[in-house]
Amino acid sequence: MILSVLAIGLLAGVLGAVLGLGGGVVVVPALELVLPLFGHAIPLKQAVAVSQIGVLSVGLAGTAGYLRQGLIRARSGYLLSPYTILGGVLGSWLGLHLPARAVATVFAALLLYSAYTLLSGLKREERERTPSRLVPPAMTFAGIMSGLLGVGGGTVQVPVMNLLGGLPIRSAIATSTFIMGLTAVANALVYSASGQLDYQVAAAVALGVLVGARGGTLLAARISAQNLKLFFSLLLIVTALQLLWKYWG
Repeated sequence: MILSVLAIGLLAGVLGAVLGLGGGVVVVPALELVLPLFGHAIPLKQAVAVSQIGVLSVGLAGTAGYLRQGLIRARSGYLLSPYTILGGVLGSWLGLHLPARAVATVFAALLLYSAYTLLSGLKREERERTPSRLVPPAMTFAGIMSGLLGVGGGTVQVPVMNLLGGLPIRSAIATSTFIMGLTAVANALVYSASGQLDYQVAAAVALGVLVGARGGTLLAARISAQNLKLFFSLLLIVTALQLLWKYWG
C-alpha cells in the first residue's frame, strides 16, 4: 500500500508543480479510488487532510524551483496570501462538518468551471494586464476551496491570477505554488487538531510529492503556455467526472 501512496504522491508532485495545482486534485481522488483496492479505504475527510500535507510539500519544492527560474511574483504572493489563508481556515472548518457527497459535488463543479474558463481563453494572447478588483474576493474563495477540498486552491488561483489578475500563465502557476504552501500550513493544523490526519499515509504522500515536484518545475519550462492550459483543463475534467461517478454513479 505504501508504494501505491508514494506513486500517488510522485504523480501529484509532478502535475502539481507543472500546473500549479498543489497536487490535491490528484491526491484526493486517488486516495479515494486506489486505497480501497488494498483494503485501506479512508473517509473523504481524511483524504482531504492528507492532501493538505501534499499541498504543503508541493508548495515547498515547487517554490524553490520557480524562484530559481524567476517566475514567482513575490509581491503579488504576499499581498494575496492573507486572503487564501483566511479562506483556507474557514474552508477547513466547513470540510469537517459537510457531508462527503456535498464536498465531492462542489469539488467537481469547481473543476469543470475552471476547465471551461481556461479552455475559453486558450488562444488569448499571453501578456501582462491590469488586475481586476475581483481578485481579492476570488482568492478568498480559492482559500475556502483549498481548505474544504484539499486541492491547494490552484484550481481557482491559477485561473484567477491569469484571467483576472493579468499574470501570464507561467507566472500565475509559479505564484499559485508559492501561495498554496502558505495556505496549506493553516489548513493542515485545523485537520490535525480534529484528529483526521493519518500521519503514515501523509508522510508517504509528502515524500513522493517532494521528489515529483522538483522534476515538475523543470518539466514546466519545456511546455508551451497553450499546452499548459490544455493539459490543466483536461486533467480537471477527468478528475471531476471520476468524482461524480464515485458519489452519484
